[in-house]
Amino acid sequence: LPNEIYEKVIDSKNYQSAMQMLRQCEFSLWDLRTHMSSEDTYKVLEEVRSKTALIPIVGENRFLNTFGHIFSGGYAAGYFSYKWAEVLAADAYYYVQAQGGIGSDASRSFMHNILEIGGSLDYMQQYVEFRGKKPSISALLQSNGIDN
Repeated sequence: LPNEIYEKVIDSKNYQSAMQMLRQCEFSLWDLRTHMSSEDTYKVLEEVRSKTALIPIVGENRFLNTFGHIFSGGYAAGYFSYKWAEVLAADAYYYVQAQGGIGSDASRSFMHNILEIGGSLDYMQQYVEFRGKKPSISALLQSNGIDN
């Protein structure tokens, strides 16, 4: 593979990553609002899209008819957990890397405070114990090539 093409492939890694992230946030917000409301779910989606969609949606769009995740996939009011997991993973990864990577005190703290503890204690408390502070979205934005 010529180096020029290789560089273009690498440069395209984050192509439209902000749009993809916004779409996942739209799904998450719609999911939560749907499960907290007695309104018609299409109306809820329309309200969410009025705040999140950058491109007008075709009136005939029936996306909800095929989006089984939140109704039959065990993710009712939990779709946001996909993006939240990415926030935690990126924040932890960049922190451990900045502290010396695998084998560093930070990596041992991750092992002890997150992996060994599992779900037996409050997760956020354990994350703060590991990281020294709550996670932020900065690392996720960085890993997606979005300036912050």
